[in-house]
Amino acid sequence: MIRVLGQFWRLLKLCIGGRGGKLGLLLFVAVVALKLGGVYATLRIISWTKDFYSALEAVDAQAALTQIGVFGIIVLLNSIRELSSQYLNKLVLIRWRRSLTEAVRDKWLRNKAYLGLGGSGGGVDNPDQRIADDCRLFVSGMLSEALDLITNIVAIFSYVALLWQLSSFPLSLQFIGLDFEIPRYMLVAAFVYVALCSLLTHVLGSPLKKLYVEQQRREADFRFALARMRSNVDEIALLGGEEAERRTLDQRFGGIVGNWRRLINRELILSCFTYPYQHTVLRIPLFVALPAFLAGSVNFGGLMEVSTAFSSVVTTLSWFIFSYRDLADLVAASSRLDGFIGAAERCQATGRVTQPGTGPLDIAGLGLRLPDGRPLLDVAALKVAPGEAVWIAGPSGLGKTTLLKTIAGLWPHAEGRITLPAGSALFLPQQPYVPLGPIVDAVAYPSGPDAFTLEQRRAALEAVGLGHRLDVMFIDDETASGDLSGGELQRLALARLLLQRPAFAYLDEPTSAIDVASETELLALLRRELPDTAFVIVAHRKPQGLSPLTTVDLGTAPAAPAAPLEPLLA
Repeated sequence: MIRVLGQFWRLLKLCIGGRGGKLGLLLFVAVVALKLGGVYATLRIISWTKDFYSALEAVDAQAALTQIGVFGIIVLLNSIRELSSQYLNKLVLIRWRRSLTEAVRDKWLRNKAYLGLGGSGGGVDNPDQRIADDCRLFVSGMLSEALDLITNIVAIFSYVALLWQLSSFPLSLQFIGLDFEIPRYMLVAAFVYVALCSLLTHVLGSPLKKLYVEQQRREADFRFALARMRSNVDEIALLGGEEAERRTLDQRFGGIVGNWRRLINRELILSCFTYPYQHTVLRIPLFVALPAFLAGSVNFGGLMEVSTAFSSVVTTLSWFIFSYRDLADLVAASSRLDGFIGAAERCQATGRVTQPGTGPLDIAGLGLRLPDGRPLLDVAALKVAPGEAVWIAGPSGLGKTTLLKTIAGLWPHAEGRITLPAGSALFLPQQPYVPLGPIVDAVAYPSGPDAFTLEQRRAALEAVGLGHRLDVMFIDDETASGDLSGGELQRLALARLLLQRPAFAYLDEPTSAIDVASETELLALLRRELPDTAFVIVAHRKPQGLSPLTTVDLGTAPAAPAAPLEPLLA
C-alpha cells in the first residue's frame, strides 16, 4: 500500500508541476467543493424523505404536493451543481494529462534515454503505449477516485452523525432468547456489514491488478505489430510475406485472447459477490430498520428516513467495493508508468570516452567492445581537421558505424579518448529519418521549419534534385516516408547539410542508394557549398566528388564475433 501511494504521489507531483498544472489544482479544488455540495443535497433528500412519507401517512395532499415541489427544486439545483462539476473536472483532466505526458515524454527524451528503453535490454516494453495510454488512464482514474474518496470522507462524517441521531433506539435480542440490547444497532450494523464485504471483495479481486497490467502490455504489443507492418508494406508485399505477418498477428492477438479469458474469469468471480451487493445495498437498510418500526420505535416516515440514512452510510463506506475494478486498473497504470519513469531516469546514453576540445577531431587509443566485453574495433590514432574530408574504409562487420556512434556519445562500451572539435556537428545515419509533415518542412530536421525561410528550404531541395517532390505529403504515422525511394531519402538527408552547415558532418553510407554519377555531383555540391565543413564518411565504396579525400583503412574484419550487435544500451 505504501509503495502504491508513493507511486501516486510521484505522478501527481508531475501533473501539478507542469504547464497548466497549478491552475488545474485550483480547478480541482473547485470541483471538490462542488462535489461536497452533493453531500448537502443528499442530506436534504434524507430530510425530504421523512417529510414526504409522513405527509403520505397522514393523507395530507397539500403537504405532499409541497414536498413534490421541494423535490423538484433540490433536483434542479443538484443537477446544475453536478454538471458544473463534470465540466470543470474535464478541464482538470486535460490540463493534468498534458502536464504528465510532457513530463514523461521529456524523461524519455532526456539524455537519449529512449535508446536504452527501446531495446530488449531496457526492461521496458512499449514506451509509446505508456506515454499515450498510461498517462491518460492514470489522470482520469486518479481524478475520479480522488474525488470520490474526498467526497466520501467528508460525507461519511455527515451521514454517521445523522444516523447516530436517528438510530437512538436499541435492538433487543429477546427474540432469540438473549436478555441483551445493542444500542444504536443501525450504526454498528452499517460498519460491520461493510467491513466484512470489503474484505471479501479484496480477497476475490486481488489478482486483477496483475491481469490488467498484462492486458495493457499485450494490447500494446498487438498494436505495435500492426503499426510495424503498415510501415513496411512495400517490403512485405515484394517478399510475399502476408502469411508470415498473419502468423505474427495471430500470435500477438492470441496473447490478448488468452489473458482476456483469465481476466473475465476473475471479474466474473468478483462480480458474483459485488453485483448482488450493489443491487441489495439500497434495500437491506430497510430490512435492518424494520424491527424498530415493528417495535413502534419509529413511525413510517421515520422508518424511511433512518433507512435512507443507513443506506447513505453503507453506500459511502462501500466506495472500496464499488470502485475495486477501477482501483485495480488505476494501480496497474500507475505501476507501469512509475516503472517507466524510473527506467528512463536510470537509462542515460552518455559517452564515456568523449571530451570537448577546440582543435580537430582527435581519436587516440580507442577500443570498442560489444556489450558482453568482446573486442570489436581498435583505432590507435585518427585526426580530422576542419575542412578535411576523410573516408573510413573497411569490410562489413568491422564496427565503422559503431565508431560514429561512439563519437556521437551513444556507445558506452569503449575505452580510450575522443577529443571532439569545436563547432556544430550533424550525423546522418544509414537509414534517413523523415518526420511527419511535408517534405519542405522535413528538410529542416532536426531544426524546426521556422529556423529557415521557405525559400532556403526549397532551394536546398532543388539543389539535391528533389524539386519535383516539393508537394509530397507524409501521412504514414509510423515512418512518415511517403513514397520517396531510398535514393530520394538520401538526397533529402544531404539537403539538410546544405541548410544546417555544420562544422563537422558524419555520414554513414550517405549515397549507397545513389548511382556513381549522381553521387559525384552531389558530393561535389556539398564540397563547393560547405568549404569549411569537415566530412567523416563511412562507406563501402570510395566516395566520388569530395576532393581532396583522405582514406583511412581500419583493417580487416575480426574473425569473431559473428553474432549481430545488441541494442545500444543493453
